[in-house]
Amino acid sequence: MILALAADAAQQPSALMQYAPLVLILVFFYILIMRPQQKRLKQHQQLLSELKAGDKVMLSSGIVGKITKTGEKFFTVEIARNVEIQVERNAVAARTAE
Repeated sequence: MILALAADAAQQPSALMQYAPLVLILVFFYILIMRPQQKRLKQHQQLLSELKAGDKVMLSSGIVGKITKTGEKFFTVEIARNVEIQVERNAVAARTAE
């Protein structure tokens, strides 16, 4: 009986080996999902800080226009002649070629 318990204890993996797959999954998740998302967010924040009046932009809704005024929280974007809309800064998806 004692020998059987000793054999079972010898066959059980250590606590480190039990949690190794979980740790590997977390590292894999961070490398493939978290890091690229943080990098993309940093690039978008840099883009927003560099925008100025006269830049052509595409909004997240697909509308393309030219920034006429910049503000703390909003941009004023001209989408057609004499048609201006006010959009939140985060609504700008990309700067387009002029």
